[in-house]
Amino acid sequence: MPAAGFARGMTAELIGYAAAWAGFALASLPLAEMQGRRAEWPRFIAAWNWANVVQYMVLIALTVPAAFGLPAAIAQGLGLAALGYALWLEWFVAKSALRLAGGTAALFVALDLLLGIFIGGLVGRLSAG
Repeated sequence: MPAAGFARGMTAELIGYAAAWAGFALASLPLAEMQGRRAEWPRFIAAWNWANVVQYMVLIALTVPAAFGLPAAIAQGLGLAALGYALWLEWFVAKSALRLAGGTAALFVALDLLLGIFIGGLVGRLSAG
């Protein structure tokens, strides 16, 4: 039975990842169009995609030490630093690739966060059975 639970959880995570990626890409296009940045959108999505790779690597690098007995306060601080960096990087990519003001770029970050929270909740429910 544990193998079935693992397979279900892994399948839910993979579907969630694909849904989050495609969902943000599709939802960000009308937002870019509203800002008059349709022509810049493909460059933004490419940069956003590569920034996600960097974000995941930083998140892993700063959270893995907790598994090796790092004090909880330091581990939480590293996790918070990784999250802050990930949010800043996504904001920077939106601001630079779409040539937007900082506040408008934050809308793209908020959209991605909201989609991620929503899809993460669904994945959690699907994984639990």
